[in-house]
Amino acid sequence: MNRITIKLLIAFLLSSFSLFVHAQKVVRYDLYVRDTLVNFTGKTKRAIAVNGQIPMPTLTFTEGDMAEIHVHNEMDEETSLHWHGLFLPNKEDGVPFLTQMPIKPHSTHVYKFPIIQNGTHWYHSHTGMQEQIGMYGSMILNKKEESNIPTIPLILSEWTDENPDNVHRLLHNASDWFGIKKGSTQSYAEAIKEGYFKTKLLNEWKRMAAMDVSDVYYDKFLINGKQTSQLGKYKAGDKVRLRISNGGASTYFWLTYAGGKITVVANDGNDVEPVEVDRLIIAVSETYDVIVTIPEDNASFEFLATAEDRTKSASLFLGEGNKKNATPLPKLKYFEGMKMMNDMMKMNGDLDDMGMNMSMNQMDMNVVMYPEITGGGAKDDANKYNSNALSDIVTLNYAMLKSPNKTTLPQDAPVKELKFELTGNMNRYVWSLNNKVVSETDKILIKKGENVRITLYNGSMMRHPMHLHGHDFRILNGQGEHAPLKNVLDIMPMETDTIEFNANAEGDWFFHCHILYHMMSGMGRVFSYKDQAPNPLIPNPKYALRKLNADDKRFHFMAENDFATNGSDGMAMLANTRWSIGTEWRLGYHDAHGYEVETHLGRYIGKMQWLMPFVGFDWRYRKMDAQHQSGGGHSEQNLFGQTNTKDKRGVFSLGVEYVLPMLVKAQAEVFNDGIFRIQFERMDIPVSKRFRMGLMWNTDKEYMLGLKYILKKNVGVGVHYDSDMSYGFGMILNY
Repeated sequence: MNRITIKLLIAFLLSSFSLFVHAQKVVRYDLYVRDTLVNFTGKTKRAIAVNGQIPMPTLTFTEGDMAEIHVHNEMDEETSLHWHGLFLPNKEDGVPFLTQMPIKPHSTHVYKFPIIQNGTHWYHSHTGMQEQIGMYGSMILNKKEESNIPTIPLILSEWTDENPDNVHRLLHNASDWFGIKKGSTQSYAEAIKEGYFKTKLLNEWKRMAAMDVSDVYYDKFLINGKQTSQLGKYKAGDKVRLRISNGGASTYFWLTYAGGKITVVANDGNDVEPVEVDRLIIAVSETYDVIVTIPEDNASFEFLATAEDRTKSASLFLGEGNKKNATPLPKLKYFEGMKMMNDMMKMNGDLDDMGMNMSMNQMDMNVVMYPEITGGGAKDDANKYNSNALSDIVTLNYAMLKSPNKTTLPQDAPVKELKFELTGNMNRYVWSLNNKVVSETDKILIKKGENVRITLYNGSMMRHPMHLHGHDFRILNGQGEHAPLKNVLDIMPMETDTIEFNANAEGDWFFHCHILYHMMSGMGRVFSYKDQAPNPLIPNPKYALRKLNADDKRFHFMAENDFATNGSDGMAMLANTRWSIGTEWRLGYHDAHGYEVETHLGRYIGKMQWLMPFVGFDWRYRKMDAQHQSGGGHSEQNLFGQTNTKDKRGVFSLGVEYVLPMLVKAQAEVFNDGIFRIQFERMDIPVSKRFRMGLMWNTDKEYMLGLKYILKKNVGVGVHYDSDMSYGFGMILNY
């Protein structure tokens, strides 16, 4: 053995020993998860925090460390923590009932895994709605040798004073309260005022509700838990690296900087070739590393995070001195968006891309609503939806992202191809893949070593950030061997994208939309490796699967009652993804007006869920005095010449409900006594921002016309005329 060989051997042994020693370095964090009270808006509300801190502490590791995280659950409810974007053993992934059982109240669970990657990541609860109320934090995985640019972890989030379970319920019940709060109701009065009456009419003819770019109204938006903050001690020419995670439950953020260009250097924890832009939108759960420059002394420059719906924003000022504000983003032109929807929605609810090549966010369907891009009106040309072609403002899209290293998958591996259409029903708030929610599907089996290629088509009018646990995937964006690696794909309406990854792990991995309320409604799948060993943290897999599937099977309740001068009428409904049980009542103040209760149990059918067969029961009672009988006695004839009675009747029925154009609900129903009835009804016609009109007519010659003014979320006043009970005015309460 010659001298050179010996030196090389010694160097190799020393290097190996160094790696071994470093791998043994355990970095421990203790997270004491507690209920706390916060006051972001003048109201004291419940939140979840570690030692009262929102967001939770930034966890920092170096590649090669062993992470040991002790989660002390000091709450009276179960919890969990998921390490978003990390490669780790499946049992450490933190998805309750899939990779572990929930962390019980007043118990401790230890997560332990090696840090085998670097980049900007974050962590959050995967239990219920806990992420919405504070259970999230930044997670920074440093390279062994990082650049000496000052680095600031930023986590973006939102806050609602609403209980998030109630937010979810309101979304499922098609409440337009959030639209009222955001100023996005797009009523007929607003449409007429802005010259879009025909657009509004066609919109409802195609059975679409008002256009919106986000689901929820939020009271505050936050950067590192604050609406506004400042970091000084920078001088002209200094560069600052912002490591940004979007920890919002459902908010996309526009990122802009008062000091000039933004240089994007990493996405989802993976380096990309630097690209300069004027702005970018960060999807729910995405991470970006960007570099900004302090352009001058004696000034501080705003880094502005604006919610996609442009209702509010949060700011970080960099530098010391006079504040230089970023240009605020103007209010969206919602009726232009509505017009775009009309062009692209077919009468059957499918989307028509009109021959456009939709991929990699290059075509932004919302651009028609951006005044800063389109000016006074959207341009009708080949680049109508291409923001970079329409404006001097450079907006990041995925086609601009390029990995500095080759990312090709093993060429000799077998390929498993999957195709998913992102489907949903905005009115009923059901979100799915291929029109099936998680509980309606089996786990998708994949084999270790194969390449999994997934084609995704967004057939809904909402954008969806699709996240894969435990893996990075390549997005095929035209960069060939240097396609970027990501773990979240933001996919625009009508867009088709292809992602691929090598199956190089074991266990069960969640693939889901990261908008919290979409995920909880069922928009996801589970990838399961074949021939995997049992997970020691899931002692009863059948029970765990039932609990996992319970989220999207959950029933949501709603009720409304009008306490009017001529009687009381109302409804209550309990519904989930497919099933609905609803009851309506009309209660007079005296026997001559009568009493009636109708109950229907039905199941929604079809991708758009416009059709619902049902079984029902109808009970009526009325006692006519001599004055009321003079007009023809107790019996009445319907439009088909059948003799009907309202005096005392209890009958079962079979029927079907179908949503017609103009969002009118049509019911055809046959009762066990042979009576047949057809009814048309719509109760939520948006006359103005707060006025709603209701109409009903049926073949029993009953009809109703009403007008409601919405005072608060659960309170309104109304006036109506009912063919059985005449005129009435009163207060309307809803839940």
